[in-house]
Amino acid sequence: MYWFYNLALRFTNFTLGIIARFNPKIRLFVAGRKQTFGKLEAAFPIRQAVIWVHTASLGEFEQGLPVIRQLKKTYPDHKLLVTFFSPSGYEVKKESREADIICYLPIDTKSRVRKFLDIVSPKLALFVKYEVWPNYFLELQQRDIPLLLISAIFKKEQVYFRWYGGFMRKSLHRVSHIFVQDETSGKLLESIGIRQVSVSGDTRFDRVAEILERDNTLPIIETFKKTELCLVGGSTWPEDEVLLVSYINRAASQLKYILVPHDINSDHIKKLKEAINREVLLYSERTEAGLEKAEVLLIDAIGFLTKIYSYADIAYVGGGFATGLHNTLEPAVFGIPVIIGPHFQNFREAVALVEAKGIMVIKDQKSLEELTDRLVTDPEFRNASGAINAAYVQKNRGASIQIIGHIRRLL
Repeated sequence: MYWFYNLALRFTNFTLGIIARFNPKIRLFVAGRKQTFGKLEAAFPIRQAVIWVHTASLGEFEQGLPVIRQLKKTYPDHKLLVTFFSPSGYEVKKESREADIICYLPIDTKSRVRKFLDIVSPKLALFVKYEVWPNYFLELQQRDIPLLLISAIFKKEQVYFRWYGGFMRKSLHRVSHIFVQDETSGKLLESIGIRQVSVSGDTRFDRVAEILERDNTLPIIETFKKTELCLVGGSTWPEDEVLLVSYINRAASQLKYILVPHDINSDHIKKLKEAINREVLLYSERTEAGLEKAEVLLIDAIGFLTKIYSYADIAYVGGGFATGLHNTLEPAVFGIPVIIGPHFQNFREAVALVEAKGIMVIKDQKSLEELTDRLVTDPEFRNASGAINAAYVQKNRGASIQIIGHIRRLL
């Protein structure tokens, strides 16, 4: 089976080189990897103690960040290497100071894997959540380098649990220890004979809990909001915005609105602004006078949605009517009620908080209006719903501590 896998990788690599000529994202994917070995050789001219953390993209990096930070504190004499698979993660975090070196993961061919490990020679490797690469896992095992899979989550539909999934199952068996998010994942792994498993929970809870400890002050938002109630629509898609704009245009209640669209393309922002019949101010065009009189603040910039949530009394998290629900834990940690669309079943924390009634689901315009009106006019209901969310985040902290405890026994 390995020969077929390696043949497929070579074909894929060749194909990507062609596609890169026409696709900017794939161009970054291909061009960035051409620099990886040179970057690694410059960073590790001599053999050093290295801990390697691999994350697929930005979401997995954020998920692994509590562990990355603890590793830096606990092992200051080790170099910390972080690799990305996706350009969307690498391009955002390539200058981050959270690691000593950040680069792309070379494609999982035998020759590239061996060259990578010859240069880096890590004392420990950690892969976050879903990443399973057969050649890397095989070579790490053969070199007797401990490999941990952290914040992993498994579902019965995945290839590992199918009759034809033997090749990928074998790769999972090579992992030294797997830290899973829930009991279901642990039982699924046990069903295929994998017992080096701990149910530690999700490190994302540690990540969002850290948000409360930092300075979330945004003077611009304070000037805009003043003492009024504020609804923040975070990472909204057009399907979300149609409903929110309709509510904003008809609502009689005294509310301030902050919209943070997923797409901040100038054409999209212009259309969104024109659809709102209240006083709208773009973040990029803000003035003191404009902030004083605006009813709606439209954020046409990236990078501070989490801080904005700290000013919200009600949060609407986008994606539940579109491609996939965005992060609900970021507003939840601030102890505010969260509204989402109907497609959330693939997000474990959203399912749990919907059942607990901290997150509330709307299906159409009418349900959005009824729910939002109640949250605005019933402070007891609003505060109780938000408290459920805050308590859930605090209850699920601690995965990073378990993982670091295990690592202490390895290094």
